[in-house]
Amino acid sequence: MTAPITGGCLCGNVRYECSAESDMSLHCHCRDCQQATGSAFATIVSVPKAEFKILQGDVKAYTVEADSGKSVTREFCTNCGSPLFSYVEIMPEAVFLKAGSLDDASWVKPGLACWTNSQQPWMASAHAVPGFPENPDM
Repeated sequence: MTAPITGGCLCGNVRYECSAESDMSLHCHCRDCQQATGSAFATIVSVPKAEFKILQGDVKAYTVEADSGKSVTREFCTNCGSPLFSYVEIMPEAVFLKAGSLDDASWVKPGLACWTNSQQPWMASAHAVPGFPENPDM
């Protein structure tokens, strides 16, 4: 992926940009990410904090204490609630963008999965179910 990396929320209220390329992407299966996304995991893209900026809109933050004892702050749109990015105290130089909020996430290739001890047992067969290019007739 070449910079800039751009993204935003579902309603279009929040827009962000990073002028640098990502240095890491991953799937996080921790229970906090599961609950924050409403899914089985979060796919996250790391970018340098110094190159990241919110272009428009208001975000709200929610901070928790991680197992490390350090804080994790997740930010989301105040209007539609879309999860957008996180800040992790143990990595203060990075911003972790939610891949689903990227304008183009086709380039994301997660290099690892973390907190797999919290991974949902049904994830192993998640892609073994029938697939449909659009909504199937029910």
